[in-house]
Amino acid sequence: MWIAPERRSLSRWAVPGLVLGAGVVVGAVLAADGRSGTALIALAALAGYAAYLAYRRNEPALPLSEGFGSGTRARAHLRAAAMTGDVLTVAVVGGLVVQALRGADITAYVWLAAVAGVTYLLSAVASGRGL
Repeated sequence: MWIAPERRSLSRWAVPGLVLGAGVVVGAVLAADGRSGTALIALAALAGYAAYLAYRRNEPALPLSEGFGSGTRARAHLRAAAMTGDVLTVAVVGGLVVQALRGADITAYVWLAAVAGVTYLLSAVASGRGL
């Protein structure tokens, strides 16, 4: 049957796998150009983003907490905050990759990506959800 759990679980790995594959390709292109340090950083950023996507792939819905209150307004606020974080993460990782491929300085993007990754990691651990 096409809606069997085995088939659905494979599709949930498609996007994290694609991001990781893109990281390998970008790393290979940069390494072939002789920029092995930048290649490792870009690969690490894309691998971290793939891990983030894989970690969140089974998230059923946004949980509500007391910090957001209750009701429709709280759900809207929580979804908006999550979407903002997702878009900013994509922008930082995308900017890092584009700047790396252009041969420009990536220092600012590396710091922003590191801050985003550490913040999310600490938030996941502190929320009690675990890794």
